[in-house]
Amino acid sequence: MRGARLGHGAAGPTGLPARLGHGAAGPTGLPARLAYGAAGLTGLLLLAEAVPRLGLVDERFLPPATVILGTLAGQLATAELWIALAETLRGWAIGLALAFCAAVGAGVLIGVVPGLRALTNSTVEFLRPIPSVALVPLATLLFGPSLGSTLLLVVYAAFWQVLIQVLYGVAAVDAVAYDTARSYGLSAWSRIRHLVWPTALPYVMTGLRLAAAVAFILAVTAELVIGSPGLGAEIQVAQSSGAVPAVYALIVLSGLVGIAVNAAVRLLERRVLAWHPAVRSEVAA
Repeated sequence: MRGARLGHGAAGPTGLPARLGHGAAGPTGLPARLAYGAAGLTGLLLLAEAVPRLGLVDERFLPPATVILGTLAGQLATAELWIALAETLRGWAIGLALAFCAAVGAGVLIGVVPGLRALTNSTVEFLRPIPSVALVPLATLLFGPSLGSTLLLVVYAAFWQVLIQVLYGVAAVDAVAYDTARSYGLSAWSRIRHLVWPTALPYVMTGLRLAAAVAFILAVTAELVIGSPGLGAEIQVAQSSGAVPAVYALIVLSGLVGIAVNAAVRLLERRVLAWHPAVRSEVAA
C-alpha cells in the first residue's frame, strides 16, 4: 500500500481548491469574497420575497422571506428552540467525535499493517456505499426516538468519510522515507508519530471537514424521521400542526447552523495545517 497512487475521486491534502489560473475571473481577498456572498444572499432574499408577493406561488405554501425571518426571530426568543438546538448539536458532536476517533485508529492500523489493507478492502467497499438512512429501521428498533438512534446514523455516516481519507493519507507516505526510518531502527510508534501522521494529517482534516457536514445532516435527518429530540423533531411537529412559516424558519435555522459548523471546522483546519503550503497560499490570497 505504501506509495500507492490515489484513486480517482480521492480528495487531496486539505481539500482546498486549486488557485485560479491566469485570466480567470473571481473575487480576490476576504472583503471581495464577503461582498460577493452578501450580494448573493440579498438576491436570494429578494427573490424569496417577490415570488409569493407576486402570486407566482401561493403564500400558504411559500411565505415571503420577511414572514419567515419574523417567525424565526420569534422562535429564537423561546427556550424550546434553544433546547432543541442543543440536542441536535449534542448528537452531532458526540457522533462526530466517536466516528473520528474510530476512523483514525482503524485507518492508521489498516494502512501500516502489511496485508491488512488487502484483507479489509472488500469489507470496506461493501459497507461504505450503504446509505445511512437505510439504517433508520434498525436504529428505531434498537433505540427508539432517542439520542442513541441519532448517534447510530451519525457515526455510521461520518466514519467512512474520515476512514477513506486516512487510508489515502497513509498511502501517500513516501516508501523510501518509511524504509529508511525502519532501517535506522525507529519503532513502529515513532514511524507513525514522526512520518505517517504528518503526511496523513492534511487528509485527516479533509475527512473531518467532510464528516462534520455529513454528521449534521444525519443528525437532523434522524430527528426528523425517527422523532429523536432536536431541530428535526421540531420541524416535524411544525409540519404536522400546519405551521408553514415555522417549518421554513426552522429549515433556515438548520442551514445557518450548518454554515456555522462548516466555518468552524474550516477554521480548525487552517489552524492545524498552518504549516501546509496550500493553507499559506490561500491565506496570502
